[in-house]
Amino acid sequence: MKTKIAIAIFFSLTFFSCEKDFLETPPQDLLTDETYWTKEENVRTFSYGFYTAYFTGYGSGNTWGNYFTGQSLNDDFAPFIPTEYTKNVPTTGGGWTFTWVRKANLFIDRVQTVPMPEEAIAHWTGVGRFFRGMEYFDLVKRFGDVPWYSRELIETDLEELYKGRDSRAMVMDSVLADFRYAAEHVRLEDGKEGLTVNKDVVLAFMSRVFLFEGTWQKYHNNNAAKAAEYLEASKWAAGQIINSGRYALGDYRDVFSSLSLASNPEVIMYREYEPGVLTHALMHYNNNEPQTGPSKDVIETYLAEDGLPIEISPLYQGDHGIEQVMANRDPRMYETFVSDELRLNGIAGNYSTTGYATHKFLNESIKDAPEGSLSYNPTDAPVIRYGEVLINYAEAAAELATVGGPALTDRDLNMSVNVLRDRVGVGLPHLQLEGDQPSVNGVTYTDPDKDPTVPSVIWEIRRERRVELIFEGFRLDDLRRWKKLEYTDTQANQDINRGAWVNLADYPEKNKPDVKLTEGTQGYIIPSPSARVFVDPKVYLSPIPLDQLTLYRNNGAELNQNPGW
Repeated sequence: MKTKIAIAIFFSLTFFSCEKDFLETPPQDLLTDETYWTKEENVRTFSYGFYTAYFTGYGSGNTWGNYFTGQSLNDDFAPFIPTEYTKNVPTTGGGWTFTWVRKANLFIDRVQTVPMPEEAIAHWTGVGRFFRGMEYFDLVKRFGDVPWYSRELIETDLEELYKGRDSRAMVMDSVLADFRYAAEHVRLEDGKEGLTVNKDVVLAFMSRVFLFEGTWQKYHNNNAAKAAEYLEASKWAAGQIINSGRYALGDYRDVFSSLSLASNPEVIMYREYEPGVLTHALMHYNNNEPQTGPSKDVIETYLAEDGLPIEISPLYQGDHGIEQVMANRDPRMYETFVSDELRLNGIAGNYSTTGYATHKFLNESIKDAPEGSLSYNPTDAPVIRYGEVLINYAEAAAELATVGGPALTDRDLNMSVNVLRDRVGVGLPHLQLEGDQPSVNGVTYTDPDKDPTVPSVIWEIRRERRVELIFEGFRLDDLRRWKKLEYTDTQANQDINRGAWVNLADYPEKNKPDVKLTEGTQGYIIPSPSARVFVDPKVYLSPIPLDQLTLYRNNGAELNQNPGW
């Protein structure tokens, strides 16, 4: 127990490394149940031990967290070597661990013993239940059915330790109860604003968690009732934040490249960085290193500035050159990608595999300074932001309408998608409804490239989500919950293994790009010679590692493997 508390305090020092209050760690031999759980400040300090597990931001050192995950298995990137689906059951590891569940249960239990007001006990119980819900959401996303533990277990609780898997619905019902309790009891203000868990943080994550689970229940389990329950929870949580009026949208790129997010009106929670104390490497990757480039597929997702898909917009100029590609497009495109040049292998040291380069996370004011290079980047990282909450609301409302909930309305879109389009510097025409079809400026349309299995309005909301949240680590989870991993098949969808259009004749003989093209000397860049083919739907869930199956058997119990593994 002493060691567990010491580790928790170490984590809190890592996350809040520049906070003076946490610079002294008590001797480990004083950290016992009897001496530690004696005041609220100790409870607060223990809670920080969860932060680096769930609020990674841009990571630390030579990492960048879940942001710009260039080798991720999705359709946003076109790498030299496509990431493959899981093929083998791991011997050990694989994410099957309940360490953080036990820690959350321990925290919830100990909070009840601390001499503090009932309001404080309820607040910290809510914080503990929030983290337990977050951990179980991660486990369910990965494995589906998992054993639910609502209390701290000890080594002699063998029957509980080796019990079978509870149903996904039972576990997520319990997670929903945890989030509802947290939403009711966690304080609106607590600790340093933007850096600690409060009611808004709980609500924002609640909108994320139950959007995922509601759509999973719809598309994977065909369970309309359960989908409706979870989607309603997501919509409600997002609506609470929207209607509070506490957040607003500012400059799109400032959210991702600022030296300080302390006063950014969009940021609900962020991770704070400081030169020489806690830094990351995301800016360096966005400026000085070769990048895994965005695919032709995602580049063509961006609307023209008239709000229409490029296939039907008269403003679209084509893709033969970066000037054509970027002309008259959704302004978020200019904030995300380098708009004045292609960065080609063989010409630029910081080339992109597709020629298209990103600068969404680059702060130009320090890009040439020491802190702009290597692992010394100090730009703050958004952990969860209002822009995501808005698009969570839109999708939850649209999906809820398909499983028995209230119809999607223009009011829903005006509360969500159109707030994103009204962002300063964006100014796209509003998305509206004409019956059940999308419309902008009185033009009702259907995207010719739309997946025929997806309703047009939901397709447009998914487009908005992809653009708004580009490179923030959501895309693979989105494809999984929609049951659309086939989009990542590079053989069936060649545009996700394509890049910019290049004509080698435009370059001098001594300075030709080192790229393979679709038509020999001109055409679209083909980053990878190998295909990634989606065959087996078993990969929607991860396999349980072999050592856990063996451990159960050795203790007279049985742990069922996921289907197909």
